[in-house]
Amino acid sequence: MTKQIPNLFTLLNLIFGCLAIVAILQNGIVIQYDADGSQLVDIPEKIGMASLFIGLAAVVDFLDGFVARLFKASSEMGKQLDSLADVVSFCVAPSMILYQFLRMSMAREEDGLTASILWLVPAFILAAAGAWRLAKFNIDDSQSYGFKGVPTPAVGLVVASLPLIYWNDHTQQVVDILFNKWLLYGVIILLSALMVSNLPIMALKFKDYGIKSNLPKIILLGVALVSAFIFHWLAVPIVFIVYIILSLLLKKTSS
Repeated sequence: MTKQIPNLFTLLNLIFGCLAIVAILQNGIVIQYDADGSQLVDIPEKIGMASLFIGLAAVVDFLDGFVARLFKASSEMGKQLDSLADVVSFCVAPSMILYQFLRMSMAREEDGLTASILWLVPAFILAAAGAWRLAKFNIDDSQSYGFKGVPTPAVGLVVASLPLIYWNDHTQQVVDILFNKWLLYGVIILLSALMVSNLPIMALKFKDYGIKSNLPKIILLGVALVSAFIFHWLAVPIVFIVYIILSLLLKKTSS
């Protein structure tokens, strides 16, 4: 029975991913009109619940590996199940967030509400790239303490931060950036390329408790704490960028 405990954590990851999708689907674009008749469009604040569920899925995703090692219950089935859950929580759900942001971007343009759905389809490139990355991971046994390409949970968390940044950072410049469709397309392409690439990316696992061997992780933790204090939810993409840079620097110093 104990061998199935890690799989229960993995299924909980999947459930959180499904709840994130429900939260995204139940909240469409809100259209309002101000005193002079100008049309205002917005995304309901409740879509932030999707970010919460994706965050919980990431926590559970981390714990299932820890629990599997604790109970010595790692299995091929668990590995496959983990990837299937990750496709939902960190690929499909984040793609749907991007889909909503693209809708919002289009709605702000003249006649944008009647724009072709083809403008929105690129959001799902992220889901396809994530599925490809997970399939590649499953047939590669050399990624125990490092990854080839950025892992899907990291990408999922970056996308999940967008609604939180939008609702908590009231700077007009940030809002304009988030609803720039060309920038969103660029983000989709960049994140998708990072996932399917062979870039050496460090895993956030500790092989030992030495400071030298874990220095990049300690630096990343320090950056995360300082960024969260100063930039709040904007810290998530900042930490993601530092994560990529540290991984590449680590590879150069070890070669």
